Amino acid sequence: MNNNGSHPAASLNGPVRSGIPEHGRLPKYYAVKGQLTELIGELGHGGMLPTERELAVRYGVARETLRQALRELLLEGRLRRRGRNTVVAGPKLEQPLSLASYTEGVRRQGRRPGRLLIGLERFSAQPDLAALLGIAVGDPVWHLERVLTADDERVGLESTCIAVARVPELDRDFDPDSSFYAYLREHMGITFGGATERIETVSATPREALLIGTPPALPMLLLNRVSRDQHGEPLERVRLLYRGDRFSFTTELRPED
Repeated sequence: MNNNGSHPAASLNGPVRSGIPEHGRLPKYYAVKGQLTELIGELGHGGMLPTERELAVRYGVARETLRQALRELLLEGRLRRRGRNTVVAGPKLEQPLSLASYTEGVRRQGRRPGRLLIGLERFSAQPDLAALLGIAVGDPVWHLERVLTADDERVGLESTCIAVARVPELDRDFDPDSSFYAYLREHMGITFGGATERIETVSATPREALLIGTPPALPMLLLNRVSRDQHGEPLERVRLLYRGDRFSFTTELRPED
């Protein structure tokens, strides 16, 4: 307790006052969550937790209280299910908020990026999309949809729309397991000049949850991006859906002039 009577946070990187409400009454499940967090640190990445029954006995709580603590740790990405067992998850992937590709961001962390092609389709642009891409209504557009993987684990879903006129041979000379940004740069001579991006939390649709392999209740991070080329012209519209338990985002903030 400090001089003004308040309790300091356990860590500058942790929740303020260690999550303890001002009235001082800590929910039982949250106390168990703190004990489980200590256990996670002892076990390390990949370590297997004891059974729910063993943990409930160890901490002297009801099974449902324990399960609530476990559910929160699973949603936060601290734990993972492996068959019928619960194991300690590895650190989250840190994706920079920049125009670097997913491939580059994952490789920087020593992980192996990959993509699984769901579909590459050609369709006519509707008014909203045409306006975003700076093309006429009805102009042909590619829709490229891929599941994102890291070390063969499904971690996200990427949906890209781009005018066929910008990449007319996309269905012939693009490797769907490779970086789309590298393809634009190396094969088309297109580089990025900027983008507008919006980030929000959402729940996956049943289709998205099935493709990514997650429970529908798992929180997702959704990025909607409209990119511009080196000349400032609209280039692509991208919808990126990331698992909230496997990703965090970083950016560098600078003061305005």
